[in-house]
Amino acid sequence: MTKETSLRFEPGTVGAVLSSQGRLDRNTVAASAVNRLLDLSTEAPSGVELAPVKLDDPEALHVIRHSTAHVMADAVQRLFPGTKVTIGPAIDNGFYYDFDREGGTFTDADLEAIEAEMSRIIAEDRPFRRKKVGRDEAKAFFSSKGESYKLEIIDGIPEGDPITLYHHGDWTDLCAGPHLPSTGSIKAFKLLSVAGAYWRGDEHNKMLSRIYGTAFENSADLKKHLEALEEAKKRDHRKLGKELDLFSIDDDIGGGLVLWHPKGALVRTLVEDHWRKAHLKNGYDLVITPHVGRSRLWEISGHLENYKESMYAPMEIEGNPYYIKPMNCPFHIGIYRSRMRSYRELPLRWAEIGTVYRFERSGQLHGLLRVRGFSQDDAHLFMRPDQLPGEIRRLIRFAINLLADFGFKDLDIQLATRPESKFIGDLSVWERAEGALREGLEAEGVAYTVDQGGGSFYGPKIDMKIRDAIGRLWQCSTIQCDFNLPERFDLAYIGEDSKRHRPVMVHRTILGSLERFFGVLIEHYGGAFPTWLAPEQVAVLTVAERHHEFAREIAALLAEKGVRAALNLDNQKLGAKIREARLSRVPAMVVIGDKEAGGRGVALRTRAGGDLGFMQLDSFFEWMLKEAKEPIV
Repeated sequence: MTKETSLRFEPGTVGAVLSSQGRLDRNTVAASAVNRLLDLSTEAPSGVELAPVKLDDPEALHVIRHSTAHVMADAVQRLFPGTKVTIGPAIDNGFYYDFDREGGTFTDADLEAIEAEMSRIIAEDRPFRRKKVGRDEAKAFFSSKGESYKLEIIDGIPEGDPITLYHHGDWTDLCAGPHLPSTGSIKAFKLLSVAGAYWRGDEHNKMLSRIYGTAFENSADLKKHLEALEEAKKRDHRKLGKELDLFSIDDDIGGGLVLWHPKGALVRTLVEDHWRKAHLKNGYDLVITPHVGRSRLWEISGHLENYKESMYAPMEIEGNPYYIKPMNCPFHIGIYRSRMRSYRELPLRWAEIGTVYRFERSGQLHGLLRVRGFSQDDAHLFMRPDQLPGEIRRLIRFAINLLADFGFKDLDIQLATRPESKFIGDLSVWERAEGALREGLEAEGVAYTVDQGGGSFYGPKIDMKIRDAIGRLWQCSTIQCDFNLPERFDLAYIGEDSKRHRPVMVHRTILGSLERFFGVLIEHYGGAFPTWLAPEQVAVLTVAERHHEFAREIAALLAEKGVRAALNLDNQKLGAKIREARLSRVPAMVVIGDKEAGGRGVALRTRAGGDLGFMQLDSFFEWMLKEAKEPIV
C-alpha cells in the first residue's frame, strides 16, 4: 500500500475502521467479514468484526487476481481502441477477461504488448476507487462508452441489489469487488494464453476473445507456478493420449464422445476389472441397468424438473417419450422397488459402471475431463437408519484404499453440511446424517475440513479430492446421503415391528467418471502407468534377425505367465528400438543379442533408465511377475 492510498480512506470505510483500530499497515490489502472479502474502500458493515487480510495471506490471491484482470482490461482498451469489455473474474490459479475486439482475436505479440502496458499502469500506482451508483447512472455511463455488454449485465441485476463501479485512473468497470488499494500493489503477473469463448457460454452468441493470466503475491511464487504449468503441458492427457495411441475424439462422431483405442481400452479394462474385484470382496453386488428410461421415471426422480437442461431431447417409442439417462440412481431404485424388502436383508450395496449422457456445451468440452458420454462407477446403498454410521465408516475406508491402489494417497477431504435455506427433510434427519458422516471420518482417523452449507438440497456429503504428482487437486469420490429420492419413489422396507419404514439411501462414487479418472491417471503418471496398468509391460528387442526365434520364445513364455509383451522384430538399429520403447513408456525392456541367446537370458533395462544387466530367464520371469503384480484387493 502506498502512503497516498493509506491516508485517504473515507470515514466509515473498512480502511478507516482498521486504521482507527491500529490494524492497518502497508501490507493490508483487504478485510474479511463473516466469510466475505471486502476491499478497504468499501463501507464497513455495522456490528461485524473485521479481520485484516495481508498481501501474503491466501485470501489475498483472489483480490490480487481480480485487480490484475482490471489492469489487463485497461491495457487492452488503451492499446486497441474500440474493444468492448465483458466480464473478468478471478478463477482458480489466475484470472481471465473476455473481450469483443474489432478485427479479431489477440496474438502472442499482442500479449507481450499488453503485459508491457500493464506494467506501466502498475507503475502509475493508481488507487482503486469504489462508487455505488443508481441503475440509471450506471446505464448512462456505459451507454456513453458504447459498452453494450455492460448494459446487458446491468439489466440482469435484480432490482434493489447494489450497483458499484470501480475506477483506477481514467478506467472504470462495473464490478462488485473487492480490489487492492492501488495498482501498485500488484507485484507479479503473467499473461498466459488466448482462447475463444461465447458470450455467456452460449454458442448462439458472439464468439469473444478470452485472455487468461495469473498473478501472485511475489515473483518467486509466480515462477514456481509457471514451472508447474510447463510440467502440466508435458503431461496433458490430450497430447499424451495421441502420442501413446490411447484414445481419440472424432468430430464426425460428436464432440465429447470418446473412442477408446486398443491400448486405452486395455488400460480401462484393467481399471474396471480391479474395481469389480474390489467391490465383490467388499460386500457389493453388481447390477446392470438400461441406457434409456421413460419420461415418467425422470418426472418422479425430479430430473425433468431440476436437471432437464443437462439432458438430451427425448425420443418417442410407441407413443411414449424416453430419455437417455443422465444418472444411474433411478434404475437402482427400480431394482429396489421390484419387491418389498425386509429389514433382515439390509443393507443392500449395489454397484454398476453405468454409462450416462449429459449435455455439455461445446465450449466446455475438454478431452477426457469434460465429455458428453461417460461411464460412472456408481453405487447405491439402501439401509436401515441404525446401519448408517457403520456403512459410512466402511465407505470411507473402501474409498481411501481403492484410490491408493491407483497411486493416490494424498487426499483433500471435505464434509459438506446442510445448506442454509433450500433443503428438504427434517432437521433431526439432517443432524443424524451429518453426525454419521462426521463420526465416520473421525473414527477412521481421517483429516477433513467442513464446507459449511455445501451439501446438496437433498442431503449432506463427503467429497474426496485426489492430489496428483504435480500438486493439483481433482474431485473424485463422493459419499452422499439422500432424503429426496426415497420419498419421491416411496421406498420402504418391512421392519421388525412388521410395519413399513423408510430406508436411508446413500449415493457413492469412488473413481467418478472413468473417462475423467483415466485422463487424471495419464497426467498423474505422465503416461508412464504403473507396470500392472501398462498396456505393454515389457518390450522384447532384438539386435539382429538371428535373435528373432529366441525373442519369440520369450514373448510366448511371458504371455503364458500373463505378462503383456511387445515384440519388436523390425529392421531397426537397437538404439532406435530402445528409444521407441521409452517414448511408449514401456516399464521394462529386454535386449536379445548373441550373449543372451547363447546363455538363455536377457539384458534387462527399466523405464527409469536403470540397466540391470544380464539375467537368466527364470530370474527375469520372477522379477517381471513381481513388478507386474496387481495391488492386493
